[in-house]
Amino acid sequence: MKDTAVVALSEKGHTVKVSNLYALKFKAVLDPQDFRIREETAIFRPVTEQIHGMETGSIAPDIMEEIAKVSWADLLIFQFPIWWSYMPAILKGWIDRVFVQGFVVDIAAGKIYENGRLKSKKAMIVATTGSSREEYSGNGIHGDLEEHLTIITHNIFEFCGMVVLPPFIVYGAAGMSPAEGQHELERYRSVLDGL
Repeated sequence: MKDTAVVALSEKGHTVKVSNLYALKFKAVLDPQDFRIREETAIFRPVTEQIHGMETGSIAPDIMEEIAKVSWADLLIFQFPIWWSYMPAILKGWIDRVFVQGFVVDIAAGKIYENGRLKSKKAMIVATTGSSREEYSGNGIHGDLEEHLTIITHNIFEFCGMVVLPPFIVYGAAGMSPAEGQHELERYRSVLDGL
């Protein structure tokens, strides 16, 4: 799916940058080591350190590389397998570390939601599930997946000011035949072509 997106968007003249968190061996834990110059050393207050880190440019280099990509992008596609009805821990850790207060929002100045600092950007979730569409429906055993995803789309993306595009979800991906998988890739490509 990542390759389909890169090819489809590149063919339309867009430049694409990819952050493969597993290939990067991205550290998923927000901790004091993320800040080279600390505001407070007696206690770790992530919000205080993020704001101070943005002001002083003292945030860890791996975070700054990802912040540069987010700053550059018009559209952020978050592609992941649904894990326990949510995103995998490594992606949640990426958000914890990269969506730095002072960069994505400024709560004290009211720069949240429609005034969030990422208001010029769009976000889209592209996800695969092991369970079927029926299991992730409103009457299904897991509940409505798109409703689960509002925790991400509203409480993270919209909170930062981004416009949220409809998600693209492939249900039951692990049990698909190659032909079914190809059909889903073609369906995804048509969505990308329409962006």
